Amino acid sequence: MITALIFDFDGLIVDTETPDYRSWQEAYAAHGVVLSMDVWALNVGSGHLFNPYDHLEALIGRPLDRDAVRRDVRARFRELLGTPAPLPGVRAYLSAAADLGLQVGLASSSSRAWVTGFLGQLGLLGQFAAICTADDVARTKPEPDLYLAALARLGVAPARAVALEDSPNGVRAAQAAGMRGVAVPNPVTRLTDLSHADLVLPGLDALPLPDLLARLAALP
Repeated sequence: MITALIFDFDGLIVDTETPDYRSWQEAYAAHGVVLSMDVWALNVGSGHLFNPYDHLEALIGRPLDRDAVRRDVRARFRELLGTPAPLPGVRAYLSAAADLGLQVGLASSSSRAWVTGFLGQLGLLGQFAAICTADDVARTKPEPDLYLAALARLGVAPARAVALEDSPNGVRAAQAAGMRGVAVPNPVTRLTDLSHADLVLPGLDALPLPDLLARLAALP
């Protein structure tokens, strides 16, 4: 029986993944090269498996003014992101989890300041009993450390928890922790291989939480 729900953040609660990828695509294009999805996908959900500055320098064959690139990418990211909003179904899942008496946690490879800053803006900060970020562990996804930390804080066994994820790295991290991993891809991660997920949903708004739990319970 599932007693806890653990959310990813980037690309699952707020679609930060699309503006992030697009802003880096544009930075690469400005230098006359291409940032392909197969390369970018290595890092989605993790944050340490791919360095876009190193990769861009390798492609163009010379050092970058990294501060200038970082400044431009961040400015373009904010422009593309606009006013942050929860993705469809997020608020409904949080409400349903409360109604069902489920514990709710969050496990993100991003920094605590990044995650809590957005959650505060959205009025969702108080919805999570445990928030584990890159600041709390030695290894981020696809390693299981973030999920193991969240499970420990919630006091829940892995078999009684389900992770909601948008990326292959995130699903792998949840499964390595002994949990079910449900993939809910965004426009960027729809281009990645999520066949290892226990279940793939087109969006959280596509299946109410009680129905998701029923489907998971029916899995072998």
